Amino acid sequence: MNQRSRTDMMHLVAFLMMPTSHHHGAWRHPESELDFDGTEYYRTTARILEDAKWDMLFMPDVLTVYGNYRGGFETTVRHGGQGALSMDPVVIASCVAAVTQRIGLGVTQSASFIPPYLLARSLATLDLVSGGRAAWNVVMSVSDAEAQNFGMETMQDRQLRYDRGDEVVELVQRLWASWEPDAIVRDKAAGVFADPAKVHYTNFDGTWVKSRGPLGVPRSKQGSPVIMQAGSSARGKQFAARWGEVVFTLQHTVEDMQRYYAEMKAAATDAGRDPDHCRVLPAVQCIVGSSEAEAREKLELLDSLIDPEVALATMSLHVGQDLSFADPNAPVEDIEIAQGSRGSFDVILQGTKAHGLTLREAAVRFASSELTPQLVGTGAQIADEMEAMFADRACDGFVITPTHVPGCWRETSAEVIPELQRRQLFRTDYAGSTLRSHFGLPY
Repeated sequence: MNQRSRTDMMHLVAFLMMPTSHHHGAWRHPESELDFDGTEYYRTTARILEDAKWDMLFMPDVLTVYGNYRGGFETTVRHGGQGALSMDPVVIASCVAAVTQRIGLGVTQSASFIPPYLLARSLATLDLVSGGRAAWNVVMSVSDAEAQNFGMETMQDRQLRYDRGDEVVELVQRLWASWEPDAIVRDKAAGVFADPAKVHYTNFDGTWVKSRGPLGVPRSKQGSPVIMQAGSSARGKQFAARWGEVVFTLQHTVEDMQRYYAEMKAAATDAGRDPDHCRVLPAVQCIVGSSEAEAREKLELLDSLIDPEVALATMSLHVGQDLSFADPNAPVEDIEIAQGSRGSFDVILQGTKAHGLTLREAAVRFASSELTPQLVGTGAQIADEMEAMFADRACDGFVITPTHVPGCWRETSAEVIPELQRRQLFRTDYAGSTLRSHFGLPY
């Protein structure tokens, strides 16, 4: 595969989910801070990232407490599994915006349940008050548990969810555009606050959603929030290629990354877009040590903190089937899985190289990263791996998922980023003040 120009710059995004992200022992780490019920937890993380010139802090979200293991959420809540908490990321991002100047703020909001006008309003407000630093991670919610929290019994068919999502994003963007960039006048002497000729009705009437408009929020410095997406199914990739300006993906190997990268760039081109305006960022974990041996010891400590019950609950969530029925000591390849969940389970089998592992062992291995590649070593060794993936067009940068918070951000910022900067792969300062300027995206 052709290598990219050395003038290209890598993009780095920090992934933050409470109480844990992709390593399910992370919250138990001796250095992990757990005061996520106060603003300083998030502000400290954002300051660390901004000082090191990261592109963005990204906060995922779900609209339920995960719980399909042993018939409920007890295991997840008791042991701090993924999905035990789901606080509003827009509120958190607003707190962070007040104490930072450059770091981007990515928030997840569901296009399945939140009315488009409210989506447009809250996201545009965050973008405006942050000085043009907001990104919207568009998700089509997938679980029936989320649907039931909004008065429905089940989720729509995948195709219909994405069809509706297309309309929601189009409407939200039209609402954002209902104010022209120079509509605000602020002429005290003439008594003119804004030019009504530059504010427009939306009059959107789709199959799924409609809104008259206009929005009550003017344009930010960057015009509108950056659109994030994480499409993985065939329909999801189509959606991401149409709308995604930053595409987040979970891939198991470098070859998987390269394949996805090429597919997404080609799909964006087919959708009539500039492929450079579709930045593809796979997730990785960084475990940094003063030596490779020390980094391996750190990883061993982290893995020792994984609760096997949480691991099985997490695998149950991703497979979509309660695995508490199965013998945890049976070979994982012998486990009977319903046909509707078979595809996800096969991916886990392949990604964990699970031949000879019991179900419990495979689940613990899955819970160490959810198959996100782990980069383990010194700052220079990790930079070597990142440089190779970047140069070989496996990515446009990375979403870094944390181990212990905020220590992992400090270690990556202090040991890995200087190596990337020395190699002229990462910025030494922000070129502009907006998130679009960080990613090289148009207004």
